[in-house]
Amino acid sequence: MKIFQILPVLAFGDAVGNDTRALKDALLDAGYQTEIYAAVIDERLPEGTAQPFDMMEKVEEDDIIIYHLSTGHELNQKLKSLGGRKIILYHNITPEKYFQKYNHGAYLNCRNGLREARELAPVAEFAIADSEYNKQDLIRYGYTCDIKVLPILIPFEDYEKKPNQKVINKYGDDGYVNILFTGRVVPNKKQEDIIDAFYYYKKFINPKSRLILVGSYAGIDRYHEQLEVYVKALDLEDVLFTGQIKFDEILAYYKVADVFLCMSEHEGFCVPLLEAMCFDVPVIARDTSAIAGTLGGSGVLLPDNDPMVAAEMINRIVTDEKLRETIIRNQRIRLRDFDNRVVKESFLEIIREFIGKRD
Repeated sequence: MKIFQILPVLAFGDAVGNDTRALKDALLDAGYQTEIYAAVIDERLPEGTAQPFDMMEKVEEDDIIIYHLSTGHELNQKLKSLGGRKIILYHNITPEKYFQKYNHGAYLNCRNGLREARELAPVAEFAIADSEYNKQDLIRYGYTCDIKVLPILIPFEDYEKKPNQKVINKYGDDGYVNILFTGRVVPNKKQEDIIDAFYYYKKFINPKSRLILVGSYAGIDRYHEQLEVYVKALDLEDVLFTGQIKFDEILAYYKVADVFLCMSEHEGFCVPLLEAMCFDVPVIARDTSAIAGTLGGSGVLLPDNDPMVAAEMINRIVTDEKLRETIIRNQRIRLRDFDNRVVKESFLEIIREFIGKRD
C-alpha cells in the first residue's frame, strides 16, 4: 500500500504547499510509502520534494490518494478516473464573485473549482477539512462521507529564523505604532476596510502611526491600484504596500508590529492569524468565515467592518498594557492547539482509521 498526495500546484511557502510537505514527512516518519505528485512544482522547492503528475505511477486498488482541493483545475476531473481509495483534503475555494472585476482567470478558476468540488462529492470515500467552516462547505456541497477537521500544519520552526535587520532598524524603534496585515492583496481580504480603520486611527487618535500591508498583488494589479488611489484620495500618509518580499522581511514586519488587523471577508483558515500569535502580536479580526474558529476564543473579534470600532480597539490595545498582556496570554494558550506533534498524531490516527475500515 502506498499513499499519494496529489494537488494542482505545489508552491513554495504557501499554506497548502507547506501542509502537503509536512504531511509527507509525517507519513514517512510513520513508515508509510508516500509521494507527492503535482501538475506544477515550484522550482524553488528542494529537488525531490515532489514528482510531476504526468509521471505518476499506477495506483493500485489498496493505495490511498489524498487530494488537496483548493482551486479549479483539470486534475479535479482526472482524479475521478484514478484508482485507489480517495480522501479529499479541502482547503477552501474563494467565491468567484471577489475576482469578477479584477482577474478573469482567477474568476474562472474559483467558479470552476466550486463546481468541481460538488462533482467530487461521490468520489470521496473520506474527507478532511482544515477548519469547521470548510467542513460545513463540504456538507453544503453534498459530501455524505465522514469528514474530520484537521488544522493546517504550521511550520513554527521557520518563524525562529533570523529576521531582516534593515526592516527592524527602519520601522522598529521610531515611536510609531505599526499596524500590520499579511496576506495576498486580493478583494476577499478587504484591504480597503483595513485602510478605513487606519484612516480613523491616524487622523483622530494617533497621527504617529503606520499601516503595513504585506503581500503580493501579482495578477490582481487592478485591485492594488484602486487601493493606492483610495489612499491618495484620503490624503493618507504612512501606508506601505510591500508587494512580494523575502521571508526574512516578513519575519521582521511581525517583529515590529504592535497590532495585527484582519478585516477579511472570506477565509478558509487564515494562517497569518497564527503567525501573528507566534510573535506575540495582538490580533484584531472581523468575525467572518473561518476567523473565529481559527482564533478559538483568543484575539479580539469585531462584529462588522465599522472602521471607528476597529480604530478604537487598536487604541485600547496599544494604550492598555493589562489588556494587551491578557490578549497575548490567551493567544499563547490557543497556539498549543496547533502544536505540530498534536496535529501530526491526529492526522496519522485518521490514516490508521481509514486503512482499518478496509481491513
